[in-house]
Amino acid sequence: MRLSTLVVLAVGTFAVGADGFILNGLLPEIARDLSVPESVAGQLTTIFAVTYAVGSPAIASATGTWDRRVLLGVGLALFTVGMAGQALGTTFAVVAVARVLAALGAAAFQANAYAVAGALAAPEQRGRALATVAAGMTVSTVLGVPLGVLGGQWFGWRAVMWLIGAVGVLVAIAIPTLPRVQLPVVRLRERMAVLVRPAVLQVLLITVVGMFASFTVFAYLPLLLGSAAPGAVLSWVLATFGVGQVVGNSLSGRGTDGFGAKPVLLLSLGGMALVFALLNWAALTFPTTLVIGFGAGAFSGMLMVPQQHRLYELAPDTPTVALGLNGSAIYVGAGLGSAIGGTVLATAGIPWLAPTAAAVAVLGLVLTLVTANRRAPAAPKPRVAA
Repeated sequence: MRLSTLVVLAVGTFAVGADGFILNGLLPEIARDLSVPESVAGQLTTIFAVTYAVGSPAIASATGTWDRRVLLGVGLALFTVGMAGQALGTTFAVVAVARVLAALGAAAFQANAYAVAGALAAPEQRGRALATVAAGMTVSTVLGVPLGVLGGQWFGWRAVMWLIGAVGVLVAIAIPTLPRVQLPVVRLRERMAVLVRPAVLQVLLITVVGMFASFTVFAYLPLLLGSAAPGAVLSWVLATFGVGQVVGNSLSGRGTDGFGAKPVLLLSLGGMALVFALLNWAALTFPTTLVIGFGAGAFSGMLMVPQQHRLYELAPDTPTVALGLNGSAIYVGAGLGSAIGGTVLATAGIPWLAPTAAAVAVLGLVLTLVTANRRAPAAPKPRVAA
């Protein structure tokens, strides 16, 4: 499998992932520009998440016979239109509609990027291929907020939207150079049946729980770190967290290929439970905060590759649908973590956020131990042409 193919797909997942997370760093500027409260501007993130969660499996089910290059290109085109609409919109309603278009384009591109990587890679290299593509999403998740803050301060939030759209255009131009991939053709009823397969739903539940645990902490990191990382010092913690995620994502690809998905998944969830349990203690000093930040990033960065690998094996007839559902599960988990974390914050206070996240990670660990022993069925071969 050509490295250039993985690079194109990874840059694409970075672009669509950045739009999903970067608004958190731009909300004050957007709210002022659109003359709405920050709480209303924050709903633009919710609109993206809900649209992606609903649209991803629906698109995958409806386009199962398409050449993946066509769907990747159409997705990026729709995404770019949405980015332009956000950059040009002068009212909240216009920006919200553009947000829906961008989310639908992201949903069409992202799951198929993983499906193409999995189809083109040799079985013994599939974990590393998925990790390379996932690296784009990892970087966008980690750098979205700080890049949004810096870009908004230096150039304005609309320029940030144009920049993300420009990256989408560059990737779209490169899509025709990718190998042709035609995934196995199945009837619509069979494609939709993946939504209720117990093994697939068990994997998706673990994705939800893992992201739930992570975002219970990540969404409220400035409050959790308090005096240990005030103001601009927080950016160092975010950078350390990001380095950890990149390292964890890379190791998870090699670990999944070498040892299988279950050990890597257990390490990820067990590690998250440990670092979240220690977070309140670590936040007392800046050096320990950096250490625990790196650990939190590394263990959370290990989560997604084994999950994608398991889905590719458990639903080899409809991998795009299954991977699309996993993308939806990511956003569901992130939304739950933010919402439940907010409830814990309001009712019990800051000290209970990290223990709550640790308890949720332990739940994910138990679910993995109970459900991750299923054998994969034989996969029908996709049709690939140069």
